Amino acid sequence: MGKATGFLEIDRKDRTYDAPAERLKHYREFVIPHDDASLKGQASRCMNCGIPYCHNGCPVNNQIPDWNHLVYENDWREALDNLHSTNNFPEFTGRICPAPCEAACTLNIVDQPVTIKSIECAIVDRGWKEGWIAPQVPAKKTGKSVAVVGSGPAGLAAAQQLARAGHSVTMFEKNDRIGGLLRYGIPDFKMEKQLINRRAMQMEAEGVQFRTGVEVGVTVSFASLQENFDAVVLAGGAEDPRGLAIPGAELPGVRMAMEFLTQQNKRNAGDDELRAAPRGSLLATGKHVVVIGGGDTGSDCVGTSNRQGALSVTQLEIMPEPPAKEDKALSWPNWPLKMRTSSSHEEGCEREFAVLTKRVVGENDVTGLECVRVEWVGGKMQEVPGSEFTLQADLILLAMGFVGPRKQGLLEQAGVELDARGNVKGNVIDYKTSVENVFSCGDMRRGQSLVVWAIREGRQCARAVDQALMGVSELPR
Repeated sequence: MGKATGFLEIDRKDRTYDAPAERLKHYREFVIPHDDASLKGQASRCMNCGIPYCHNGCPVNNQIPDWNHLVYENDWREALDNLHSTNNFPEFTGRICPAPCEAACTLNIVDQPVTIKSIECAIVDRGWKEGWIAPQVPAKKTGKSVAVVGSGPAGLAAAQQLARAGHSVTMFEKNDRIGGLLRYGIPDFKMEKQLINRRAMQMEAEGVQFRTGVEVGVTVSFASLQENFDAVVLAGGAEDPRGLAIPGAELPGVRMAMEFLTQQNKRNAGDDELRAAPRGSLLATGKHVVVIGGGDTGSDCVGTSNRQGALSVTQLEIMPEPPAKEDKALSWPNWPLKMRTSSSHEEGCEREFAVLTKRVVGENDVTGLECVRVEWVGGKMQEVPGSEFTLQADLILLAMGFVGPRKQGLLEQAGVELDARGNVKGNVIDYKTSVENVFSCGDMRRGQSLVVWAIREGRQCARAVDQALMGVSELPR
């Protein structure tokens, strides 16, 4: 596997970025990929570690050592086929996955994991460039029809797999373009949207029909789907955002992160301001911006605010500042808790940890945010006496995660049972809900999670649907 001594001879070297001063001028991707020789060297570092713990870290079950070795052998076409055998959309995960596989890599014990994510992205990008990726049209149709509600990564994966199995698949998306969170929640500088368009064209050629601007439960009833389709897959995501329950949070300058990110992505797609921002333009230009929430969505708000010309950007996190380096003996090969600095943070941002917001300052609009520092004692949070402070703020963006799927409309009409957390109840064996011939996958079933988990669930749900309709399935799990 790879070169026997590759990990001893070659150091880890990941992709690099354009300089912050340059990339802040635009919304395009700014990653500088490896050349072929560098990729071959990085792939050769994948060692014969006996137990490939990278498998443990990869939700989509990528056969990572196998395609690393194929890249090392310059067999790119076979590497692509291997990669696609477990992952429908490696160009998505190769850009926005946090790479738990690298955290689980044996070489991460010495902080030198194989550059798995970069190699994955290079394989699929080369596949598109060489014209190796083509529609996989089924040899025959089954006569069965499936409605997939939601066109995020779970819905896309389920729809593509079901179409390839020969079913007639119709995908319903309430937005004007397909892609869900990939389209409107991920900034273009992390993943450009022609990548989604390209896959959509492939899926249309495979037989998937897209119906955009159709919200099930509002535009069409759920009952009509049950009446016209043999099965329904609920893949609408976890879109109910966590709100800010403090005085002043109702002021117009306190807005949801997804609204902010969606508007900019629509502008980047060429929409005029009325279409991009029907509730009014939400811009960070010339403002002091405070982002509440220390996760990826908060980081995306930081990068977008800086590109819009914010005067300052501060990101708040209620949890304590994590350590710079994890304790390998305790954490490996699991995902470690440690300080993570994104490319957006590097572009300019003040980060504050262990901070609790108390009150939004302002009369007609936001002028500041009152905060207090907190400490965690015995697992419980308590305020630090005398640590109160006020941040100047003109715009406060809420990026505190999501509490589950929206209940109005679709789920109310579907009448499916919910679990204790408010997600659609269903297991990971057959993905069935409490309603006959209705299945659920992705964030709508598991709650807020990663794109890789959504793709995995979409694929597995497709197999479950195929098996329920046909009695047997040849789709992979």
